[in-house]
Order: sequence, then structure tokens, then C-alpha cells
Amino acid sequence: MDENTTRLRASELEDSGDAGNNPTANLTMGEIIAARFNRRDLLRGSLAVAAISATLGQRALAANEQPAKKGLSPSFDFKEIEAGVDQTHHVAEGYDAQILLRWGDPLFPDTPEFDPASQTAEKQRRQFGYNSDFVGYIPIDGSSDHGLLVVNHEYTNEELMFPGVGVQDAKDINFSKMTKDLVDIEMAAHGGAVVEIRRRDGRWEVVRDSKYTRRITAETPMDITGPAAGHDRMKTAADPSGRKVGGMINNCAGGVTPWGTWLSCEENFNGYFWGKVADDHPEAKNYKRYGLGSPAYAWGRFHDRFDLAKEPNEPNRFGWVVEIDPFDPNFVPKKRTALGRTKHEGAAGITNQDGRYVIYLGDDERFDYVYKFVTAGKVDPQNRAANFGLLDEGTLYVAKYNADGSGQWLPLVQGKGPLTEANGFKSQADVLVETRRAADLVGATKMDRPEDIEANPQTGRVYVMLTNNTRRKEEQVDAANPRANNAFGHIVEMVPQGGDHAATAFAWEVLVKCGDPSVASVGATFSSETTKNGWFGMPDNCAIDSQGRLWISTDGNNAKATGRADGLWALETEGEMRGTSRHFFRVPVGAEMCGPFFTPNDETLFLAVQHPGEAEEGTPATFETPATRWPDFKDGMPPRPSVLVVTKQGGGKIA
Repeated sequence: MDENTTRLRASELEDSGDAGNNPTANLTMGEIIAARFNRRDLLRGSLAVAAISATLGQRALAANEQPAKKGLSPSFDFKEIEAGVDQTHHVAEGYDAQILLRWGDPLFPDTPEFDPASQTAEKQRRQFGYNSDFVGYIPIDGSSDHGLLVVNHEYTNEELMFPGVGVQDAKDINFSKMTKDLVDIEMAAHGGAVVEIRRRDGRWEVVRDSKYTRRITAETPMDITGPAAGHDRMKTAADPSGRKVGGMINNCAGGVTPWGTWLSCEENFNGYFWGKVADDHPEAKNYKRYGLGSPAYAWGRFHDRFDLAKEPNEPNRFGWVVEIDPFDPNFVPKKRTALGRTKHEGAAGITNQDGRYVIYLGDDERFDYVYKFVTAGKVDPQNRAANFGLLDEGTLYVAKYNADGSGQWLPLVQGKGPLTEANGFKSQADVLVETRRAADLVGATKMDRPEDIEANPQTGRVYVMLTNNTRRKEEQVDAANPRANNAFGHIVEMVPQGGDHAATAFAWEVLVKCGDPSVASVGATFSSETTKNGWFGMPDNCAIDSQGRLWISTDGNNAKATGRADGLWALETEGEMRGTSRHFFRVPVGAEMCGPFFTPNDETLFLAVQHPGEAEEGTPATFETPATRWPDFKDGMPPRPSVLVVTKQGGGKIA
């Protein structure tokens, strides 16, 4: 999601949860790293080289100060594409990028073809949803050519979806053209999809008559499980049990478990609620911490549960990680409250050396935190059903980064440290409903929008995508890392103590600081082997292929400012080429790059293009005048967020 000044939907949702929502004095990442430097030198301004070098550690220091050794063989073998921006997508030479699924594509044999002029909620519930973010592939019988695609549908852009509507959440418009019918279409376009796909004669296709096909929406019945289930703060008039909820919203990234379930993560849920609670309401401070109060949708005008005056507890039922069994279309999705309530970017996990499952979690907001969850039980690879309650019991931790490159995982457990009844935490349910406040109190480190976090099963290292933070002030950081007015973000590499992902200690360093290395004031630290096309900014989602290589998708490249669109880059993390980045794929104008996800054999790469045709800064975009009509390029057909499959011409592994 971007930080352009244009009031785009993603920006609205993010800006409604801005820096003011974290009132703590916890150290920021920049302040921690600043402690490594001589303050007198920094104040004198002699920081450009010394501070950056001290920040990065020995391996990244070599990449910053010295050119990479010539003649070294990169692990990625593809011809880099040129950075830029235009109406369509581009992939590296020798690869095909096939449009697999578009918004509105029918998923069932009896579903009519997409017609934007006659769309209804009923049709949308049986069509592919809008703005796909996480894309996961779950093999059928271990196959890399036949499996289930699980896809999140994050949010909707009414100005691009509906003829004659335009942007509706501006204050002077106040949703004046939104009707209940349009809102119901939006609700049906949220959620996610399970789609059976297979590869035939080198091309992927959707199995339209599959028994697995499923659409999940903002109204699909779901169970609330774990410590917060049934708590008074989860109860509403429609659900006095506090154990049932309708749907999931703003599902961003996610994960796939070893037992073949899909973890879908609710992120910016705050923008869906209408009105405010009174200042003296028991949930007032809780909701302020999560950024409620500036609705981006008109749902509360037509549905009581999204109106805080009528259902003041409803927001507590969103912001969770949802577990779904894609092999059972009748499975009731489970909101696993043990993993905490934040603006979840993703939930990628790894099976620990002792058999427990460890999930890393980013809370995507400026000055918020990095988390992990460690299950109490162990993964049973021989009994799939035995793992279905695994995510209801375990320990949630939040990260503290120390100035010496060490770190601690601080447990968020009721009764430990400041998480006491005196501080408003009467039970573990309170800790989980107010995960952010609990993390504030234990002293977690403020970060620059932690988004996707992935553990590399080959090396054990963990990579944290920190997208950006232009709200960071000079007095909060030094000019070395992360930067004040940090427009381009950075990536932190973490190493668990002893290779044990359940350990409470870890080491960390910055892998790269992002942005254009040719602009000295940016302070980027890619390897000198990175070309003018290879640098990137705003790391968002990431993937690690079966060879242990890191791939990064971006969100926020303002083409007018940078001359380039978002896309996918391959980043070297090992050896002398560490810190070298190469450009593999780019999206059309106005779009964001999401996914990525590989089949087990690395021969297929799934990518998602979100909100193509959205406005660039200062330029309005509507159904009638989008920035592009990708991917159909037909008059009267709006731009359509889509999932693509990338394969190598002639076969073989990607890159």
C-alpha cells in the first residue's frame, strides 16, 4: 500500500492509522541504531558513510563500501528488465506471464460472464474477487502441476469498479452515490477464493467444475476460536455467544501451513466502521489505538454491525488471522485469536527443530511492531486432522531490537510484567484484543511499517520487510538508518539463537536500505553490482523459493517521482553478491505488486497485480478514465486486478 499524497483507498486506510495511534515512548528502530553511533559525529553531519557502515554490519558493509568482485556468478540467471512505467506488465526475457484470473471471472459452471454494467452481489459471490494480495499454492497429491490456489481479496476501489460513481470517501462527497446494492457488491468482492488449477501442455487453467471451488466474502459465517472466543468484548446483539462472526475484511498477505491450510490475515479493518464511540466508552482507547474513526467505506450506513452506535463491540471481531481448509468447501473458517489482533500483513511460518510451528507476523503501520507465535503443540506430519487446533494454544511474542545487534522476544502473556489486571488486562483475552497496547507496555521496538516476514528454511534466517515511514522525524532517528522521512524502507535480517525459532533471543542486522543508490541523500545500500534497473523501494511482500533465494515485491513506487512502476525483484542474500538486486517483473501504471508464491518445483511463479489503473499523484482516475484498461484493453471494460502465472519458455525453474 502506498503513501502517495493522492487520496487513494490504500492510503486512506493507512493514514487513518497514523503515527498518533502509538502514544508510547518505546524506542524506534532508528533510535536504537542511532545508539550505535557517536552522537557528536552525527550532529556535526559527518554521518553519510560512517553511520551507514556501522548500521549494516560486516557483510552489508562490504556491499556498501566496496564494489562486488567481478566475475562472480549470481544465483539468479535471468536478463534484467528495464525499470519504467506504461500501460501493461513486463517480465524478464525468456519467460511468459499468463493472466490466469481476473476480477469478475466466473468460478462456477453456472456463473455468468463478467459484465461491469450489470454487476450484482449475487454474481460477485460466485466470481473472482477484487484486489488480490496473498496468493498461495497448495499441491494436490504433491503435484507442482495440479493444486489449489488460495487468494485473498483485500479491498475495493469503487471509483474504478462502478460506472459514474467516482471516489466516494472524500469529505465533500461523503459516500453520496453509494447505495446498498453497491455496498453489497463491495462486501461480496472482499474475502478470498479457493480455485483448483492445473497445468496442461505448458499452460495453466482453472478447473471450472471443481469440487473445491469456494468464494469467501465479508459475510461468510466464521468461528472465533482461542483465548478470546466467548469473551464479553467479542459479544454483539447478533452474536451473544461471542463465538461467531460474519466474514473477513481487508485480508492482506497470509501463509500456508505444513498441514495444508490457508492463513488469511485481516489488516486495515479500521476503515470499515461507521461513527465513533463516546470518549468514556470502555473501548474508546482501544479503538483509537487501532485507528478507527475515519471510515473509508459506506458499509455502516446500510449494515448495522458496521455502525459503532449500534454494535460497539464489532471491531474487536476483526484484525485476526483466519485459518481455512481449502480441501473442504464446507469448512467453517476459524479466527485464531491466540495469534493476536493487529493489522496483520501476513502469517508465514516454519516448523521448528523441536516440531513446534512458529509464525512470524508484521503489524503494518508506522511505528508498530514485529511479532511471532510459537505453538504449544507439535506438528504431526502423519495426521493432518491433529493439527487443526494447533493455532489455538501457544505463546505470542513481540520483538525488541537492541543497539548491539541482539534482540529479545518479549512474551505477551497475561500476568507477566506489566500485563496485569491493574493495567486493564484481566485475562489473556484482553491481551489479545488489545495486542498493540500490550506490546506498548512491554517495551517493543517501534518499526517502519512491518509488512511481510518470511523464514528461510534453507538458512534459518528471517527477513522482515519494512516498507517506509515518512512520518519519522529527524529528532527520532539519525540520518543513517532507518532514515527520517524514510520514503523507501529497508529489510532487516534476523537470526534465531542456535537456529531455534522458538528461542527468545536473536541477532539482527540490516540487509539493505532501499532506494536509488545514485542519489547520495537517499542512503541506499545495495551492492555495487546492482544496476540502475535493479534498485527498488518500498519492500512489501516476499517469497523464498525452494533454493532458499529471496524475492521481493514492492508497493509505493510513485511513477511521477521515481519513473518506475512497482514490481518483483530478486535479491542476493549470500556470499560476495549479497545485497545485489535484479529486476524481474513490473506492473502496469497505478498498480501494486502482490504475491509472490512458487510451486514446490520452482517452475511456476504466481503473482497478483492489485488496483491497476489507480490514480497517480494529482491525477483523478475513474471507471470512465482509468490510468490503464489492463489487462483487457477494451472500451467500457475497467481495469481488472488479476493473478498471473509466470513460467519459463521451454520449461525449467524460474530464474
